[in-house]
Amino acid sequence: MNCHSGTTAIKATKAVKRVALIGMPNTGKSTLFNRLTGATAFVGNWPGVTVDLLQAHININHETVEFVDLPGIYDLNGFSEDEKVVQYFLESFGVDLVIVILNAAQIDRQIRIALQIKALGLPAIILLNMADEAKYYGVEIQVNELSKRLELPVFLLSAKYGRGYERAYREICQKLAESVTTHKITNLKNCLSEKADISVEEMENILTGAVQMPSQIAVNITQQIDRILLHPILGLPLFFAGMFAVFWVVWNVGLPSQDIMDKITGWLQTNAIEPLVSPLPKLAQDFIVNGLWGGLATVASFVPLLVLFFMIMAVLEDSGYLSRSAYLMDAFMAKLGLDGRSFVMQMMGFGCNVPALMGTRVMRSKALRLLTMLVIPFALCAARLQVFVFIIAAVVPNGNGVLVLFSLYLLSFVAAIVTAALFQGVFKNEEPFVLELPPYRVPTLKHVLLRGWGEVKQFLTRASGFITLGCVAVWVVTNLPLGATGLNTIGGQIGQFLSPIMEPIGINPYLTLALLFGVIAKEVVVGSLAVIYGLGADAVTNQIAGTVTFIQAYSFCIFCLLYTPCLTTTATLFNEAKSWKFTLFALAYSFGLAWVASFIFYQSALALGFK
Repeated sequence: MNCHSGTTAIKATKAVKRVALIGMPNTGKSTLFNRLTGATAFVGNWPGVTVDLLQAHININHETVEFVDLPGIYDLNGFSEDEKVVQYFLESFGVDLVIVILNAAQIDRQIRIALQIKALGLPAIILLNMADEAKYYGVEIQVNELSKRLELPVFLLSAKYGRGYERAYREICQKLAESVTTHKITNLKNCLSEKADISVEEMENILTGAVQMPSQIAVNITQQIDRILLHPILGLPLFFAGMFAVFWVVWNVGLPSQDIMDKITGWLQTNAIEPLVSPLPKLAQDFIVNGLWGGLATVASFVPLLVLFFMIMAVLEDSGYLSRSAYLMDAFMAKLGLDGRSFVMQMMGFGCNVPALMGTRVMRSKALRLLTMLVIPFALCAARLQVFVFIIAAVVPNGNGVLVLFSLYLLSFVAAIVTAALFQGVFKNEEPFVLELPPYRVPTLKHVLLRGWGEVKQFLTRASGFITLGCVAVWVVTNLPLGATGLNTIGGQIGQFLSPIMEPIGINPYLTLALLFGVIAKEVVVGSLAVIYGLGADAVTNQIAGTVTFIQAYSFCIFCLLYTPCLTTTATLFNEAKSWKFTLFALAYSFGLAWVASFIFYQSALALGFK
């Protein structure tokens, strides 16, 4: 059997043509996907960012075309979860065109995928991305000769800056106009074993004379910077110093923006919301103003801070620095049964735990995946960040809140380290860790702004429903029975019922209720506090400052950092682990660890005379 007998050609009678983007991790696939479709797919400068099928529809040649950004893979014949996703896609869905994206500076190591796609008989074009970097490194590519040898169109491109994009786009349009059939691999494994097992000799024959690789890339800026940032002694201190700088900027620049948003939401409440609901009964007015609007407005006050946070993270990620954290932490992580990729996923969880959990698909070892998934929910995500900023700003005087905030960031790593040490014997990993560090790159302002806005938009889209639901639920339990107030309400009684568990860790019934609704989504915690107290953001801050001590507030933050993750994270944890037993264990363990950590801190602080 030859490969073409395993490739089914189907007449394109369907209304939507399909284009698939395939390439190794960190070749700029998502950047090109965004440029082609106008979408805002997550773009990062480390391997394994794209871990699911990203889709977008655009109009080309007066017809709808579906673009699919597949996970980055190293080999079509691989066995990792992300490689299985690509294999399943090619066997299950027809394609009219495959765009193979290669890093032009690493074409000698990446040409295999292009040759595999060719061997499978799929219609394709080859885009050699990062052509500007290749030129800088002295890589010379004879595009016409390479295209002739591959028998496929080949283009040099810089998806980041758009150089060469127009020519490549015209070729894509031309190929789609010529497409009258869709192609689906009916037996991928057989095809791969027979025709797509590309030898080193075959790759060398294609490249020799068409590609000139420098015998040794000269010392460049990346290597000079890495001598300092990857220094065996200075590397980690510099990394954590950089992360402290991130929190300093968030605290000293982002926090003041909350006051501006508070004034805007306050003005809207006084001049729009309250006059609009004034004809309604008092109970309905209270529900809309103090319940729904109060909670949503409090959460909205943190939007500028989150935009700033995500923009800073975009700079760190797109520059290539965060991927080096995996290299720095690998030796230490290996002693705990993890590796550098686990640290990268922990950093991804810094924005949201969900994509970090999905990112574990790049790991072939099931044990490594499970252990990594167990520690990821301890990452200080953006939702928890706004809770901590809100609480710390209320109880920490003299602008020292950034130190407290950074200590919680460090605590998230301590929790991950303790967890890995406890369970490395249960989840034994023997998979080797291989990482190719990308060169340092200067992020474009457009990408940084798109990332900041895109992440916040995703954050609000994902959380808005939960926030609304949570605020409504909190208002109901804090206003029933009718006429009841404070601890006499349903919510107050729930808080009192849980007091034997929460009092030993310094958390009062009001804060307990907020944590309870935080299981829906951590963003709900801040909104629920406004609803529970029936006050605006400033008034709630003053209320907490007057009723909650520092050690109570810090114990609350510890518990919020470590306890049961939100519903979306829990659902993702189950989907990735495919085990209810593991999911329930992870939930129970995180709650137990949160309580023990808060108990040790709070009781130790009391014993030392702190209040």
